[in-house]
Amino acid sequence: MALPVRILSDIYNLLFPETCPGCTACLSPNENTLCTACRHQLPVTDYHVTRGNPVEKIFYGRVKVEFAAAFLIFRKKGIVRQLIHHLKYKGRQEIGTFLGKWYGTCLRESLLEKVDMVVPVPLHPKKQRKRGYNQVSGFARCIADALQVACRDDILVKTTHTPTQTFKGRPARWKAHSSFDTQQNLQLPPCHILLVDDIVTTGATLEHCVRALQKHGNVKVSIATMAVTL
Repeated sequence: MALPVRILSDIYNLLFPETCPGCTACLSPNENTLCTACRHQLPVTDYHVTRGNPVEKIFYGRVKVEFAAAFLIFRKKGIVRQLIHHLKYKGRQEIGTFLGKWYGTCLRESLLEKVDMVVPVPLHPKKQRKRGYNQVSGFARCIADALQVACRDDILVKTTHTPTQTFKGRPARWKAHSSFDTQQNLQLPPCHILLVDDIVTTGATLEHCVRALQKHGNVKVSIATMAVTL
């Protein structure tokens, strides 16, 4: 970096320091997205190397998935809630890419069998226009890069706009999230899809997405999320 550019960058960082979404502390020059203290406090799971983990159990008897795991534990109070909130509502899209790069390296060494593509759970177009982005997209792209496969955001669509369902029970979420489908006239060949989302709670959203994908015949689906509520 040229000296004048570096000086301007240093002045900008001094006036508008990047803060940690976990604790609001200013990040040091060698910290990326999260401060070191918050990074060490993240409740990381080992579900990607554990059969019968809590995420897989969510889908038992409901829909067939090859593999299911979540990177973090989500609690109503805690650092993961802060991260997801900043990602979804504060424009901090770098959180999704930060988590995606990290989890992508984990999934390379996981029980996940080779996949053909990564597919993010979509937002309804109205909600995406309002937010300006799909909070899952960066996470999905980074996982796809790590697995060296394509990220396809043109597979699934959300056909009905619904308010957030994060803390609603399974019946309410089932009714609200029954409006997922694949793109019109889409023909999927036999393949293995890794479906990704931000949080899995009751599993209703992901279950409907899996059902939509599996209408295409010999399509296998695995699941990876940023977090799971326990």
